[in-house]
Amino acid sequence: MTRIAAASAAGTAIEFYDFFAYGTAAALVLGPLFFPAFSPVAGTLAAFGTFAVGFVARPLGSVLFGHIGDRLGRRPVLMGSLLLTGASTTAVGLVPSYDAIGAAAPVILVALRSLQGLGLGGEWGGAVLLAAEHAPERRRGLWASLPQTGPAVGFVLANGIVLALSAGLSDTAFRSWGWRVPFWAAGALALAGLALRAALPETPQFERAAEQGELSRVPLVELLRGHWRLLLLTAGAMACGYAVFYTVTTWSLAYATERLGMDRTVVLGCVLAAVVVKGAATPWAGLLGDRLGRRPLALAGTAAMGVVIFPYAWLLGTGSPAALVLGSAAQLLAFIAVFAVLGAYLPELYPPQVRCTGASLGYNLGGILGGALTPIAATRLAGDGGGAPWAVAVYVAAVALLSTACFAALPDPRRTAATTRVDQQAAETAAGSAAAGRGPRTG
Repeated sequence: MTRIAAASAAGTAIEFYDFFAYGTAAALVLGPLFFPAFSPVAGTLAAFGTFAVGFVARPLGSVLFGHIGDRLGRRPVLMGSLLLTGASTTAVGLVPSYDAIGAAAPVILVALRSLQGLGLGGEWGGAVLLAAEHAPERRRGLWASLPQTGPAVGFVLANGIVLALSAGLSDTAFRSWGWRVPFWAAGALALAGLALRAALPETPQFERAAEQGELSRVPLVELLRGHWRLLLLTAGAMACGYAVFYTVTTWSLAYATERLGMDRTVVLGCVLAAVVVKGAATPWAGLLGDRLGRRPLALAGTAAMGVVIFPYAWLLGTGSPAALVLGSAAQLLAFIAVFAVLGAYLPELYPPQVRCTGASLGYNLGGILGGALTPIAATRLAGDGGGAPWAVAVYVAAVALLSTACFAALPDPRRTAATTRVDQQAAETAAGSAAAGRGPRTG
């Protein structure tokens, strides 16, 4: 389990590194480089628009790689998704700016961002299923939470490199070539991840389903026909976590530097510190989910995100680095109370023959609702002024209300399984008593 969980976490770290490197670049430099004719606000909106394209592509990746995962196994998903994301991310670092090739530059950027999204859309489902389907039931939350540490590690890697480059280079050098270095590094990281995953075994649950002939011929059709309501509830439940995470880690970079006048390097360091706290808390939240139940913890975390966003907005508006670290860490701790348990919770919702497609698609549809729209909506809602962005807080709180309602409507697989076991034991006891009553009597 240690080797399997490490390989799963390493892969998600590399793939989310690729995704976050783009998000950071979109917040800091892509607007003026690829949309120079726009105003600063419009350029940021356009850059966040290309960022959103990756989220739109992620459900398509879930369908593509989910089909592979449900038909051929979880392991091929891990290899193919990592290769696609790594290659497209490296290519982003090679795209000339608008000044060099004109309108072709943003077109190529959007195409590569779409490929990034396709790869990441398949990665999450394959990684968490590999851990969850190998894990013992009593510690499934812990083991399945470890791939969820990958996003924190990927963020720290991506932003750590950007932070070092920002601190060590002049602004001209950073905008000229420094921002490209994290993308070039993605190729080497992808090769390392492929080597780590090459010897992983297939999951026992998939092998058992394959041996018994229980694989679905067209998983997406079966999913939409028999589990469409579950899929929609899953997507709605995921939306708040995405909205909070990309408010804190992506939109806030642009807001703090452009509206509040904070130094780029300082803001990156503040957000980086908060993400480190989130990453360290992830396994503990997974363990808590094993003890208290995954759905109750997810409900509490989603409600907390809707409440904490208001003090976060006030702390961000102060322009104080210490306040930004405190507010960001508090929001991300509420976030991880939800997302740490999803690696175990979502696979438990879907039957094995559509599990890879269902868990991945629901997870990534939530990304469109929360992750793709939030930086754009927040930039528009914040307007041109500074101070505390209260309108953004109200928006995120509304998304949290939606997600809380969806989690409340989702089933609790552990409670259902426990009830089933009790019913089975009662039935077996009753059958045994009846058999004893019908048996021959002596004396």
